[in-house]
Amino acid sequence: MARIVVVFDFDKTIIDCDSDNWVIDELGATDMFNELLPTMPWNSLMDRMMKELHDQGKTIEDVEEVLKRTSIHPRVVPAIKAAHALGCDLRIVSDANLFFIETILKHLGLRDYFSEINTNPSFVDEEGRLRIFPYHDFHKSSHGCSLCPPNMCKGVIIKRIQASVTEEEEEKKFIYLGDGSGDYCPSLKLRDGDYVMPRKNFPLWDLICKNPLLIKAEIHEWIDGEDLERILLGLISKISLGENSHFFSADCKLQTISVSAQALPKALPVQQ
Repeated sequence: MARIVVVFDFDKTIIDCDSDNWVIDELGATDMFNELLPTMPWNSLMDRMMKELHDQGKTIEDVEEVLKRTSIHPRVVPAIKAAHALGCDLRIVSDANLFFIETILKHLGLRDYFSEINTNPSFVDEEGRLRIFPYHDFHKSSHGCSLCPPNMCKGVIIKRIQASVTEEEEEKKFIYLGDGSGDYCPSLKLRDGDYVMPRKNFPLWDLICKNPLLIKAEIHEWIDGEDLERILLGLISKISLGENSHFFSADCKLQTISVSAQALPKALPVQQ
């Protein structure tokens, strides 16, 4: 079994934008979205917007074509493929939705690299409209976390994943990559010996900066896909080989990896 579990956020981590905003903007519904935003939770609003777009004649194929144009840094796909080739268990924890994520991953040839996708459920109904539902049904009960939006506590998901992998004999190390405020709660659930990779100058990084001592995991900031690849593969190499890598302090007492590029495993090419 894999010794390293790598957990990715999706929006602004794997892809370089927010998939919800991307679809709404590209299909010309930004004004309506902004008008409705103060009236309901984000997740509920996305379901409503899919109805409005469907009523305007937008098809599920239109949504798919927009998703296939989503921007992604050219080094992210090779980084994911390399991490998988090195034996890591790759998972996604995202507040997007299953249809958006799977459409993009399939387009990139990445769907089979992830053992699990934890996100808001969605499906195309008999009328061809995309329905989006909350991961946690907050209409019935609360998940009880004040740090997270009502539809999803990523900390609860991380604790479940931790519990499931500790049932296996081999000790697991976690690497968590994220950018948003919703990634702060799961970062707090990471343990000594784990690693968190917050995207620099994004909300998760800002929250960690306020008090990095609250985070038990080792902190490694990243800026873009090139950074993501270099640091992620460096951490995998460090864990796998059990070698002591050299680190130096950076902004807000965050630790940034410094590993020779020659020492990193070679990234796999993107399949065309």
